[in-house]
Amino acid sequence: MKVVILCGGKGTRMREETEYRPKPLVLIGGKPIIWHIMKTYSHYGFNDFILCVGYKGDMIKQYFMEMYWRNNDFTLHINGDKHIDYHTKEEENWNVTIVDTGLETMTAGRIKQVQKYIDDDDFMLTYGDGLSDVNINNLLEYHNSKETIATLTGVYPISNFGLMEVEDGIVKAFKEKPVLKDMVNGGFMVLNKKVFDYIPKKDCFFEAEPLNKLAHDGELAVYEHNGFWTAVDTFKDIEKVNEIWNSEGRSWKVW
Repeated sequence: MKVVILCGGKGTRMREETEYRPKPLVLIGGKPIIWHIMKTYSHYGFNDFILCVGYKGDMIKQYFMEMYWRNNDFTLHINGDKHIDYHTKEEENWNVTIVDTGLETMTAGRIKQVQKYIDDDDFMLTYGDGLSDVNINNLLEYHNSKETIATLTGVYPISNFGLMEVEDGIVKAFKEKPVLKDMVNGGFMVLNKKVFDYIPKKDCFFEAEPLNKLAHDGELAVYEHNGFWTAVDTFKDIEKVNEIWNSEGRSWKVW
């Protein structure tokens, strides 16, 4: 089963980093965000990836072309044939298809462009900036049990602000960045290829018309995830997840 990862956005809310590289290549613990996401899927046996690139997509292509020597120690013998001896063997059993889906293309248009690479009835879809310890096998099992065209992972976000408890105009207490009661789409979706019928010819955001129409038709299920999840949208988020990784918490590390 293919895993499609949306990697084409400009990451404008993280300009400190994305001025120089695409968001999926921003480093967490010395490895790109995209590597962490792919390691999660790989842990559950999903190793065939399709990356929808756009902004600075050549850098993503270059990373995977050079991935082996980047991740290992080696000796280069510059004696004509440039023979390389590797001293470590950190490698991944991944098949990576990289598709240039355009600089300005919206998410639905990017998904539509990889339709020709989807062989099975179902495929996975996620974003290139979300980290979670979601159990992918349980997600797939849930999707199969619901028999819907699409299943997304619902998560409970943490408020970016402290909330006030107010009674008769008087503050009674503060809640410091509480977990909100309503779920949001955390990505990590399972889709049947019938989903392509819901993507209009005119480009749009997948999260708008296609998902709304799926919901209207009763074809959108939600897998509730109560574990770790975070979106990496800003430079502050990068600092936060690096702090988690360096503190050995590594909340999303299931491998």
